[in-house]
Amino acid sequence: MKKLRLLVLLSLVALFATPALAADTIKIGFNIPMTGDIPKVGEMSKQSAEMLKADINSAGGLEVGDKKYMLEFIYEDNEAKAESAVTTALKLIEKDEVLAMIGPNSSKQAVPAGQVANDNETVMVTPWSTNPDTTKDRPWVFRAAFLDPFQGPVAVNFAVETFDAKTAAVLYDLSNDYSKGLAEIFKDEFEKKMGPNTILAFESHGTKDQDFSAQLTTIIATKPDFIFVPDNYNQVALIVPQARKLGYKGQFMGSDSWGSAELMTLCGDSCKGLYFSTHYAAAGATGATKEFIDRFNAKYGVVPDDVAALTWDATRVVLLAIQNAGNLTGKLKKDRKAVREGMAAITSFEGITGSMKFDEQGDPIKCAVVVKISDTGTFEFTKSVCP
Repeated sequence: MKKLRLLVLLSLVALFATPALAADTIKIGFNIPMTGDIPKVGEMSKQSAEMLKADINSAGGLEVGDKKYMLEFIYEDNEAKAESAVTTALKLIEKDEVLAMIGPNSSKQAVPAGQVANDNETVMVTPWSTNPDTTKDRPWVFRAAFLDPFQGPVAVNFAVETFDAKTAAVLYDLSNDYSKGLAEIFKDEFEKKMGPNTILAFESHGTKDQDFSAQLTTIIATKPDFIFVPDNYNQVALIVPQARKLGYKGQFMGSDSWGSAELMTLCGDSCKGLYFSTHYAAAGATGATKEFIDRFNAKYGVVPDDVAALTWDATRVVLLAIQNAGNLTGKLKKDRKAVREGMAAITSFEGITGSMKFDEQGDPIKCAVVVKISDTGTFEFTKSVCP
């Protein structure tokens, strides 16, 4: 009988202890690709988030109102697939009951996951997605990256000025919202600037393709002044060497999806000397950006890429919104709404990827950077372009 009473007592203690623990913890979900085509993106996001979480928890937690909360980050793998990003978002929101969600990164996953977040009235901040549809008419969805309608003209103007280009060709991933959208924006902007029919070839491929020789043969035959490739880094590492083997000696222009730390590991010498637009340049960084880079490099043994830097900024923005929310009630729906109001209250933010102001769509107005891949394989700052 005593044993039974003791078990009942222990059960009651556990029952009442659990909410107290939960009340002292803020859960943030991360919808990231830890497997699939771009696992380095998920790895960099997680490493950046873990470093930030350690900073805050070691200082006693995040101060919200008159109370400090420990941070719990829940990482879920979306496998770099749109359908997995949707199920992952639902799990984080409904089962894990996160207060807010970071990611997905790639627009292919962020666009559908953003609909889930908005429908379930949970703040989502994507670090890396640049497709306008991710946030369009979705008041609960925000981003830390610039948009493709801004990035497209940056790439066009830089290539025209730097390469003295009068014609171009484009190769893009037809099944990737990001790649397809940016390719179309680039084509429109280039022809607006240089005249009709100056895009000599506009070729597409599938996400799983490994052989691009057919598309590249068509492109090279038109003799463009350069080739624009708004593809993920793993695809670029196949496309560029294949183009060289087919005899193409001209320039490429890339986009922010080239900015992974793994690009040069996969591409090697073939990618040296090429340019791409992105969110920040590690080489030559100063101030808080350099401090972040040095700490990350010391901790993980690698220079953080733009995904890592953007994840740092996106997570800090969410944490600031939580602080803006004031006192948390422990009622999830009410607290999520308060975080949404806290996000809307952020008019400007000093991030390590630059200063940003948010518009009515939840998109930051910020500068882009063009970098050159040096002879040693580092990403060197070339030019900053601001709205």
